[in-house]
Amino acid sequence: MVVMVLENVSVSVRGELTRWMLEPRAGTFVGSMSALVREQLWAKVIGKLKLGSAIMIYTAQTEQGFAIRSLGTRYREPEDYDGLTLIRYLSKPEETEIRTDDNTLPLF
Repeated sequence: MVVMVLENVSVSVRGELTRWMLEPRAGTFVGSMSALVREQLWAKVIGKLKLGSAIMIYTAQTEQGFAIRSLGTRYREPEDYDGLTLIRYLSKPEETEIRTDDNTLPLF
C-alpha cells in the first residue's frame, strides 16, 4: 500500500496520480502498486513539485512495516532512530533537502 499527501501542487501532478491512485480527500492519495510504479510516480512528484510539499508512506520490510519519504517545506520531519522512524517537530519550516530512506539529495 502507498499513501501520498501533497500540499500546494499543480493540478497536473494530482491528475497524474489519480491515474494510479484514489484521492479520498484533496491532496491525499491511496493505492496499491509495484515498487517500480511507486518510484516512477515519486520521481514525477519530485520533478513537478515547486513550492509545495509531499510525503509518501509505503509498505516496506522494516520493523514498523513501512517507510517514509518527504520533500518540500515541512514542520514535521521523519528521522531514523536505530531502525525506527519517528517524527521530529520543527519550530520553523525547513526546505533544504529531500529526505529518502537511504540518503539525502539536494532540493531541485
